[in-house]
Amino acid sequence: VVQHLRNGQLLHKAYRRHSFPPADWTPRQVWLETTGKSRTLQSGLAFLYGLLPDFDWTKLNVRHQWSTLFCGSACDCPARNRHLEEEQRRQYRLRVSDTQLERTYADMARTLGLLTRQLRAANPIDSLLCHLCHGISFPCVPMGDGTYGCLTMAQFAVIRRQQLDDEVDRRRVGLYHKYAILAMYPYLNRTATKMERVAKDNEAGRARRAGGEEVFSLSSAHDVTVAPLLSALGLEEARFPRFAARLVFELWKSPPAAQGQQKKKAGKGDKSKVKDGEVFIRVLYNGEDVTYHTSFCRSHVTRNTNQPLCPLKNFLSFVRRDMFSVVNATSYQEACSKRPV
Repeated sequence: VVQHLRNGQLLHKAYRRHSFPPADWTPRQVWLETTGKSRTLQSGLAFLYGLLPDFDWTKLNVRHQWSTLFCGSACDCPARNRHLEEEQRRQYRLRVSDTQLERTYADMARTLGLLTRQLRAANPIDSLLCHLCHGISFPCVPMGDGTYGCLTMAQFAVIRRQQLDDEVDRRRVGLYHKYAILAMYPYLNRTATKMERVAKDNEAGRARRAGGEEVFSLSSAHDVTVAPLLSALGLEEARFPRFAARLVFELWKSPPAAQGQQKKKAGKGDKSKVKDGEVFIRVLYNGEDVTYHTSFCRSHVTRNTNQPLCPLKNFLSFVRRDMFSVVNATSYQEACSKRPV
């Protein structure tokens, strides 16, 4: 909660000079969706408390997403499920081949009086991370002779090392990336559609209705949502999401002054010339601009010019078509219905 309060305050400070969020914000301007877990609702409310001036939770409409993939009515995708099963088999093979990890699980289970398979299935890394991050001693249990048996930092280090090894192997094999593409398409498509609608209204010169248009959308999710989203965007070097990780999509329009300056510097046939009112996208992960690490903007020619943003059309093309090349398809429907060779 404290981390998300600070996240909200950070973004409030960053966007204040852009007159956002509006002091008199309305329920229609703020979109909030969470999963059915109470912690995602609590995280979302904490974030908005830090972001919005004069926060009033009774003004919010909270949408419930039943799936951690935030896929709405487009969750049915057989090929995605197959890729996930293959990825889970890869994880299992790597884990059982790690003799040091298996010995560590057995030692931990013995200390806690559990079966090794029970401890392994409980995925203790999450609980141990909570203890580590908050400076709390690892769990101890009475041994019956007046002493206590405790889990140790050395045991934690083995599990963490295996987790990092798994991330390297996951990138090498590529199964997870295929799963991520299909898992996160519905969410990315919804994001692209919202941005495209704003861009078209801007191009048509339609004025915003005061208090009547969505200006901020928040999806309060899980690590199993953020991890495939990072992979689908091509941010493969990003580590497994930490507590209170945030991924931000920003929509920008070139200001008149920047347009004028760019036109003077752009010569005949210069492809970096910016059109009037052109719309751009920026992507930030935990406050770092990662736009040019994404698959859709990695090779964008204006990276080192005075217009250092990525055209929205790159993102739209990626979501609507280009991202499916990884699974040898041109659309979500085609990719989901593909049968294994």
